[in-house]
Formats: sequence, C-alpha cells, structure tokens
Amino acid sequence: MDYYAIASILIVFSALFGYINVKFLKLPITIGLMLITIVFTIVILVIGQFDDTLLLREKALISQIDFKTVLLDIMLSFLLFAGALHTNFNQLKIQRGPVLVFATLGVLTSTVLVGIIMYYLLPLLGLNVDFIYCLLFGALISPTDPIAVLGILKKANAPKKLETKIVGESLFNDGVGVVVFLTIFSIAASPNASIEFSEIGKLFAQEVVGGLALGLVLGWITYRMLKSIDNYEVEVIITIAAVMGGTLLAHQWHLSAPLAMVAAGLIVGNDTVRNTAMSEITETYVDKFWELLDVLLNTILFVMIGMEMLILTFDLNYVLAGVIAVPLVLLCRYVSLWLPIKFYAKKLEFVPNTNLIMTWGGLRGGISIALALSLTQDMHRELFLVVTYVIVVFSIIGQGLTVEPIIKRLSKNAD
Repeated sequence: MDYYAIASILIVFSALFGYINVKFLKLPITIGLMLITIVFTIVILVIGQFDDTLLLREKALISQIDFKTVLLDIMLSFLLFAGALHTNFNQLKIQRGPVLVFATLGVLTSTVLVGIIMYYLLPLLGLNVDFIYCLLFGALISPTDPIAVLGILKKANAPKKLETKIVGESLFNDGVGVVVFLTIFSIAASPNASIEFSEIGKLFAQEVVGGLALGLVLGWITYRMLKSIDNYEVEVIITIAAVMGGTLLAHQWHLSAPLAMVAAGLIVGNDTVRNTAMSEITETYVDKFWELLDVLLNTILFVMIGMEMLILTFDLNYVLAGVIAVPLVLLCRYVSLWLPIKFYAKKLEFVPNTNLIMTWGGLRGGISIALALSLTQDMHRELFLVVTYVIVVFSIIGQGLTVEPIIKRLSKNAD
C-alpha cells in the first residue's frame, strides 16, 4: 500500500470518527477520536475471532506506518509551531523561570524517580529488567505531551497564569525529554563504551541550545519577510516554509526541531509581530490556517494512537505493570514539580493547588508511544510499549475527561 492510500484511509477514518464524536459523544476532539478508535479496534479484534479478514487488513495498514518517524520527524514540528503561535507570549515571558525549570529539572527528576521505582516494582511481577532500561522508560514517559495538553486545556477554562505554565512546560519539555531519552538510549545501546559527561553536555547544548537559537533566527527572518509585504496568500506560505525548511535544517545540523519550532512560533505569534508585520486579514488567514492544520493532524494522530493497540503484546503481567505504573508516574511528576513550585512561589503569584492541577493536567500522549516504539527488543520493547500505552490511554481519557471539573473544584475551594 502506498503512502497516498495510507494517508487517505487515515483521513477517512478521522473524518468518520470526528463526525461520530461531534454528532453523538460531544467530547474534546482528542479524547473522542481516541476513544472511538479504541472501541473500533476492539470490535475488529472480536470480529477477528470469527473472521480475521478485516483484522489482517487493519494490522497490515498499521504495520506500514512508521509511527515514530511520522510523529517525531514530520507532524510534531507543525503541531508545536501551531501551538506556540497561539500561546500568550507576554504571560510566558513572565513565567519563563518556572517553565524552564519544569521542562529541565522536572523532567530529569521524574526520569530518575520513575526509573528507580520501576526497577524495584517489575521484579515483584516476575519481570527482571536492568536499571538502565528502567531509566530509559523514565525518560520516555516523563515529558508531558504538548499535543494532548493543548487540545484538552482549550476546553478546561484553566486560569491563564496556570494554563501558561502547563502549556509552556509541555511545549519545551518534550524537546528536552527527547534529548534525555537519546542520551540514555546511547548508553543503553553500548554498555561497554565509556560515556563522558562532557559528551552528554555537548549533546544537550547542541540539541537544546542550538534548536532554540535556530528557532529564534527563523522567527526573526519570518517576521522581516512578513513585515516587508502585504499579501495574505504568500504570507501563509512563508509560515509553512519556515516550519518545513526549519525542520530540515534542524535534522541536517542535529538540532532539536521541536524546540526550534516552538521558538519560531512564539516569535511569529507574539502581539508585537502581529501588530507590526501582519494586516488584519493576514492575521485572520494565518490563524485559521494553522488552527485547521492543527485539528487535522491531531485527528490523524489520535486515530493512529488508537490503532497502535493492534501491535501490542497483551501479556497479563505487562498490562498489570502498566496499571500499577499509572499512579506511580503521577506521584513522580508531583514530586518533581514540588521543589520548583516552592522556590518560585514567593517570587511569582501561583494559583492555589498549582502542583495538583499541573500533575493531573500533564498528559502523556503520542510522543511517549513514539519513543517506546524506538526501543530495541533487548531493551524490553514489548513490555515498555504496553506499559506506555496503558499510561497514555489513562492519561488522555481518564485525566483528559476530568481535568476541567478538577480545575473548577480546586479553584472553587481556593476561593
């Protein structure tokens, strides 16, 4: 099956499931699509017990999709640029301290805590896994997913200061999380090779700092080009070119493309650039185009996540490990946020119960699944893929459906 056929089938499924969600379920689009796709996949599995024709066709479809490449190398740049384009730049500037600490120290702390807990938990289920592989799992599950967070927080009516912290953290911490994951992956893949801290620092600086620098340059160039003309068709194309060309450059120079797109999106989307570089009609078209693209890619992504269930190895101990890991991963996130929140509480006015809301609102999504799919068999890929999938499904459906009432309840109690 060629790429056009695969893309066509995914978009048809997305449109059909999206229609069902809007017509009947009326859930946030990310939650509704994932829930419908999972139910659809379960029905296919049940039918497959009697006639496996449809099951084999769907398995053939999903096996031809390189989820990791499609998400991390293609879709993620567009989604992050779209998210950053509509993020409150001025509020993010005020909250930059805690956001950066959450996205760096928070991710590292959570990675270590999850790794330690899983190392001692898994043997209780008869699963003996080396510590380095547990740490690798900690790295892939610790970053919150900006795609899931942005899609659901729009409906949650969170206080703007709190929303900026959650969204800002999720925009940046996936880039940092990927770098941490790749660093630990290189250690796990070559256990006999000596890993120098200087090399780790160099990789981190190159990916993170270099990615942010590239994004700032791209954002400035895009701004100058938008300011020099007044033609909304060409200006929309310029923003597309910034994302696609910038992603290619980041991959070529081994920089973090996600962080580059976040930086570029924040520059292009801030009020100063909008007021000085875009006419009213250009601003409308740029916003509407990126909103529509964001929705389209989100629908395809969460349909793909639902279908990924077909490639899982449903071992009872694997599923049980995933169920037990859900509260433990949430606990590790709570602990990793506690110190930064305490440190900045005196300097910045924090919304009451910030830690609880950020813990519950920090959703896991496609990025964690994509990183789990990149593990090798020696790294217990099947085990960690099932555990990751259980956590992601609970995060998107369980946390996603309850984050709005929890925010309202905690805010009401604080008042």
